[in-house]
Amino acid sequence: MYIFLDESGNFTGDKNSYFIVGGFLTGDSHRTSKAFRKWQRRKFPKKLRYRNEVKFNNTGLNDELRLKTLSYFTKQDIRIFYTFLKVKNIPKEYRKKTGIETGFLYAEVVAKTLNLLLPTIDLEFYVFRDKRHLRRLTQAKFNEMIKLDLLPKLSSKSLFQIEAVDSVTNPNIQIADWICGALFRYYNNRKNGDKFFVTLKNNIIASEELFKDYWANNKKLR
Repeated sequence: MYIFLDESGNFTGDKNSYFIVGGFLTGDSHRTSKAFRKWQRRKFPKKLRYRNEVKFNNTGLNDELRLKTLSYFTKQDIRIFYTFLKVKNIPKEYRKKTGIETGFLYAEVVAKTLNLLLPTIDLEFYVFRDKRHLRRLTQAKFNEMIKLDLLPKLSSKSLFQIEAVDSVTNPNIQIADWICGALFRYYNNRKNGDKFFVTLKNNIIASEELFKDYWANNKKLR
């Protein structure tokens, strides 16, 4: 399976806001990539039709077109999965005097998000994630952490690869951006968030809120 991941939100923003990590899996990444470009060149405003990258929040789009685009994506045999967390629930081990350890936190969130797809009978597990700055982590170290978490849970015959790619050159990462952008609107009660979620709902195969009861459980242990 081919898995494409992105995120929406900020670990250091409003403590009551939600951070989303998610995307989709497909058996044919070429099909979804071509579908995005086909739609872009036929349906997007002229100034966006040949841009290398068109994200969900692009100001040249309106919500009516966003809804139609999301609906089109759901017809491309994609299966959506994601995790979400409220910023105020970030565990204490990631809260340092110098700020949030965003790199290590992101690694845990990505690992938990990919774990939603397990167990699996697929023997090929290709993960492509949007390239982003990782505080105190190299890209290689981040990928190693994800592998160490997932490999013991996969068949010994499985092929697992994870790679950071630039969304500018990868339409599938842009689709993941659209999915996360829509979910961000929904969980943060933004305009038309409900409509976006309903559009994606039938393609969602797994979701989970992370660290929801972390601080409540911590208080009980004291």
